[in-house]
Amino acid sequence: MSFDPSTGQFEFADWDIDSVVRDLESWLDVDSILYQQADLIPYECDGLSAYRKVPKMVLLPQTVAQCQHIVRYCREKQIPLIARGAGTGLAGGVLPVESSVILSLARFNRIKRIDPLQRLAVVEPGVRNLAITEAASKHGLYYAPDPSSQIACSIGGNVAENSGGVHSLKYGLTVNNVTGLTIINADGELLEVGGGECMDAPGADLLALMHGSEGLLGVIVEITVRLIPQPEAAQVMLAAFDHITDAGKAVRDIISSGIIPAGLEMMDKLAIRAAEDFVHADYPIAEAMLLCELDGTLAEIEQQMTQVEKILSACNAGHVRRSQNDRERALFWAGRKAAFPAVGRISPDYYCMDGTIPRKALPEVLAEISRLSEQYGLACANVFHAGDGNLHPLILYDANRQGDLEKAENFGNDILRLCVDQGGTVTGEHGVGVEKLDTMCHQFNSAELTLFHRIKAALDPNGILNPGKAIPSLHRCAELGAMHVHDGQLPHPELPRF
Repeated sequence: MSFDPSTGQFEFADWDIDSVVRDLESWLDVDSILYQQADLIPYECDGLSAYRKVPKMVLLPQTVAQCQHIVRYCREKQIPLIARGAGTGLAGGVLPVESSVILSLARFNRIKRIDPLQRLAVVEPGVRNLAITEAASKHGLYYAPDPSSQIACSIGGNVAENSGGVHSLKYGLTVNNVTGLTIINADGELLEVGGGECMDAPGADLLALMHGSEGLLGVIVEITVRLIPQPEAAQVMLAAFDHITDAGKAVRDIISSGIIPAGLEMMDKLAIRAAEDFVHADYPIAEAMLLCELDGTLAEIEQQMTQVEKILSACNAGHVRRSQNDRERALFWAGRKAAFPAVGRISPDYYCMDGTIPRKALPEVLAEISRLSEQYGLACANVFHAGDGNLHPLILYDANRQGDLEKAENFGNDILRLCVDQGGTVTGEHGVGVEKLDTMCHQFNSAELTLFHRIKAALDPNGILNPGKAIPSLHRCAELGAMHVHDGQLPHPELPRF
């Protein structure tokens, strides 16, 4: 391993497959070691398929002890190691790097324990998000964070990216619903962070640090999640608008009224049409549509629904209706949950962005996205968690058309810079991965990025865990002209930078 000051990255030496396989076979089953090309292709990318790189090896351990052994071996041999869950991420967070080994946690898929009295579940990282709620439902409980990919995404990946979902507005992101983690650090040691079955633990808040750390700081092998009681009732209000800016104003006014919906989602005309054709949710075709879910007691819902209806009317909603039963409520959400695959039916390819803005900036940002769409000549379907300002513009393009992917990427980068300029961030829940490294330079200055690198260096001094992700090198930011570097020197030159 060597450090290249021109790139600010560690470079890892190549290694001999036959020698490593012989070493691994002494404590891993043969079918847990993949190194033939045909077996490796499924691991060349995550949900961001525009970026691909075949790993040199994939390991599928079955025990925590085996995972520890793998981490220690890779540290000793200086082999870059990338922990991978379900592979549903959308930012290239598990994209292989040169000479890397993928540590797949797919076999860690057990719900170890549900404690209805404590309202907790102890699960392995490969458990699907939705499977937790399915298992807890017999106790009248559920797990609140619900990404659109919840039928497939793993809870370990949710922690790594600090995922959200439709109900995060009221119940919080993953970090707000996890009480403890068991992780393997870069030295192969097993650590427990957080309070576990308690609400809090003394010491530094390493539990929060691990959320959104994208596999840079440790390998997650067990998660304790908080379960909450199923509400007495829930109802969704659907509202259509002739102008998308009116829908944005309605979001702002609902939140400022003091009402906290369980979910508050927006879709624009292109997304509405795609979802309706796919799911047949009986959506009205309009320039924009809001879905506002309220939960609690029947009396609370009725009172708040009346208040929301008045707000929607004042914001020029032209079509408003309430779900009449649980079946219709589920149908309303089915269209929103299926928006991403629905848009995939109307375009050869699409580029899914993820940025966050203050809610007050929603009308202005939507107007600017529309202008950028015309500038780049690429259609854009807007689907997002409107209540917490988490945007998911879907930029439609054709990868087979020369220059289209580059235009889509530039369009997306402009959206992310717009989010930052409006006081937001370059990611709300998808993470940085490799996709947003350059726009991280737009959001953070050199002192802030140096601090990130210091944390990484303290917890992974050899830089083997998921290198090249989430934190851009200061050299790269300087090349982009995104920050000032005195005399061509980076601060703290003795620091390793990843």
